[in-house]
Formats: sequence, C-alpha cells, structure tokens
Amino acid sequence: MDNKLGLSSLTAIVIGSMIGAGVFSLPQNMASVASPAAVIIGWTITGVGMIFLALSFQKLAAQRPHVDSGVFGYAKDGFGDFVGFCSAWGYWLSAMLANVSYLVIVFSTLGMLFDTPDQVIFGQGNTLISIIGASCLLWMVHALVLRGVETAALINMVTTYAKLVPLMIFIVATMFAFSWNTFTLDFTGLHFGEGHDLMAQVKSTMLVTVWVFIGIEGAVVVSSRARNRKDIGRATILGLLTALAIYVFVTLLSMGVIKPVELASYQNPSMAKVLTHILGPWGQYIISVGLLISVCGAFLSWTVLASEAPYLCAKENMFPKAYAKVNKAGSPVRPLTLTNVWIQVSLVFVMFAGSTYDTLLIIASEMILVPYFLIGAFVLKIAIEQKDKGSLLLIGIGATFYGLWLLYASGLDYLLLSALLYLPGLYFYVKAKKEQGVSAFQGKEKLGACILGGGALVAAGLIWQGSINLNF
Repeated sequence: MDNKLGLSSLTAIVIGSMIGAGVFSLPQNMASVASPAAVIIGWTITGVGMIFLALSFQKLAAQRPHVDSGVFGYAKDGFGDFVGFCSAWGYWLSAMLANVSYLVIVFSTLGMLFDTPDQVIFGQGNTLISIIGASCLLWMVHALVLRGVETAALINMVTTYAKLVPLMIFIVATMFAFSWNTFTLDFTGLHFGEGHDLMAQVKSTMLVTVWVFIGIEGAVVVSSRARNRKDIGRATILGLLTALAIYVFVTLLSMGVIKPVELASYQNPSMAKVLTHILGPWGQYIISVGLLISVCGAFLSWTVLASEAPYLCAKENMFPKAYAKVNKAGSPVRPLTLTNVWIQVSLVFVMFAGSTYDTLLIIASEMILVPYFLIGAFVLKIAIEQKDKGSLLLIGIGATFYGLWLLYASGLDYLLLSALLYLPGLYFYVKAKKEQGVSAFQGKEKLGACILGGGALVAAGLIWQGSINLNF
C-alpha cells in the first residue's frame, strides 16, 4: 500500500498550515498598527520576500535531494550541526506556540458566541473552562496523530478545502460593500501621529504578515514522506500564491468597508465583526464556524509538523536517539509526547498569566525568523560556491535580505527574548552529542554558543528590570 503523500496532500498541508487562526484576525491586527498605504507596502514586501523563500525551498529540494529533514536539515547541511539544531529548536518552539495560540483562539471564539456580560464562560480562551476544553482537544488530536501521519494529512486536506468556503464568502461580500472613500479617508495613517510614520507602520506589519505565512515550509518538513520530490516545490508555490491572494483581499477589502480607526478596536476574530456589519448576525456565525474548522485543521497540521522536528533531528544526530523511534503506524511517539506535554504546560501558563492570542502570535513569529533566514543564507552560499550568476544567486540574495529585514523589523527586544527561549534546547543537543561520544561544540560553534548564552543573560536581565515588556 502506498502511504506516500501526493501533490494535493502536500499542497493541502501547506495551505492548511498557513491559513489557520491568523487570517480571521488580520483586519484588526493590521488596522491597529498600519494605514492602508502601509498595509499595501507591507504585503508587497512580504509577498516578494515569501516568493523568494518559497523559491529557495524549491531550489534546495533540487540542489540537495539527499536532505529530507526539512528546514533544519538544510541549516545543518549548510552550516553544521549546532546551527542546524538551533534552526530545529526555533522551528519546534514556533510550532508548539502556534498550537497553543490555536487552542486559545478556538475557545476565545466560543466566548464571543456564548459569553454574556453577566456570565463569562470562555473569555479570551484563558479561563479554566477554556483550558480544560483545550486540553481535551489537545489529547484527542494526539491520539489521532498516533494513528499515522497519512491519516492526519487526509483529514487536514478535507478541513483545508472546507475552510476556504467562508473565506470566499467574506471576500465576495466585502467586494460588494467596498467603499473607495472609506479606504482612502486616512490613507497614510495620520491618526497614528508623528511617532508612527509610514515606515514605522510598515515595520509594525512584519511580524503579523510573517505569522500568517508560517507553514509555508509544510511540504518541506514532511519531504521524506512525499511520493515525488518535485511535488515539494510545486506544493510550496501553489500554497503560497493561494494564501497570499486571500490575505491581501481580506485585509484591504476590510479597510474599505470599516474605517481603519474603528476596525482597530474590534475584538478578534475581527472578520466576524466585519461580515456582521455587511450581512447582519449571520456574518458572525459564518466566520465563527469557518474559524473553528480552519483552526482545528491547522492545529492538526502543526501537531504533525511540530512532532516531526525532534524526530528528524534525532535521525540527524542532533537530538537524543530515543526521539527517532516510531510506532507501528510510523508516528514518532516520543517527539509527539514532548510537544504536547509542553503545549499542556503552556496552556496552564496562559490561564495563570492571562496571556492572549496576540501575545502568542508575536513570540511564535519571532522564533521562526532565524530558521527562515538560514534557508536564504544557504541558497546564497551554494550560489557563491558554484559561482552561479543566474537565478540561484538572485533567489539567495532576495531570501537572505528578506530574512535580515525581518530580524531588523521585529526589534531588538524580541530578538533577545528568542535567545532566552533557544537556551533550554542546548540540553537536548549536548545530550545527543554525549551519546555519540563527541564534543558538543567544535570550532566556531563555541563562539556561537557563547553569543547565544550572552544574549539569553542580557534578555533575562532586561526582563528582571522591566525593560522588556512581555505584555502578559
């Protein structure tokens, strides 16, 4: 029996991984930090940058056919074990936090539908009832993935196509309700004031736009399960273009229906409020049902992607070898358990700290930036080594500069915070190298470990002093 994934399954994984909760909150997320002009510029930068990143994945699939361990496999192949591990750990953390955010917004949506001013049951997804419900959903999906990645991929494909229906309804409705006067009323965002000019607005859109594109590498992460390696690049490009079109329409059309100043004050999922403005009460229910289907599908995709990270790392000798074992269905039990235990711990933290979807969005987005930057840097390295002056060099330069721009736009505070979150991963890396009887850090890797440790100490000190505000 052929259990490999074809083009349609791989494309569904890419689209399902990208289009999760983020798209349903995009109108408010963007309007709160940027004007229509800044949003157009931001999407243009992100669209071009993500196309370069997608083409990088396509080139690497052809240039390095022996690498089947995804994003971090390329980082290892290009820059060594330690850099490869850092890429994997950052990717795993991002995927794990993304899943926490999905669970939070599922119950936040239920709160929007069923809570009343007199009785708050679900709240913003961080009440006791919400955490209990999220925990039940978490371990139900855990049991499902244990039945096999291919089973999860099939269910994901169904939910991916199902969630496109309410998104298409929203786009068509906003097209009819769109007003050019509303869209251009404050086109450059004068209401933000002098401290938040057009350039600052564009920078502010970056983590939001990266958040909704996390998952572009979905087909690459499960590349070892692909029926045809050429489908990996095709699925990535198809998924990217589909998602980009949806995101641009959802964001810009909303700003032509509701004034951005008012849109910025909407509770998330803000798409529900926009469609309610157009269609009445039915709008809220259409988007809420769409979000629940979408998030459950994305949660399933990201459970697979997150568990694949430690599993593939263990096969590449960057994680303890016990994490490379699979059950009879081919699912990596220990990596899946590690991921979901930490999701459970994070859910409890969300309840006690009062964290929200927006907080998790920012941290998850930040953790993915280094893995994305390393992909572009590796393509550029290959182009230089091969003395290529054509498309490979262009793609490498474009993807690398986009990665650097993202790190710059995210700000120093979150970059230092990411260093702090990278540090605990060294336990697994050192243990893996000890099992192999080799030194954990060799040559320049010692310097890299020192820089990481130093950055983490600085971040801890700034958090202690209150200089870094985590908004918890």
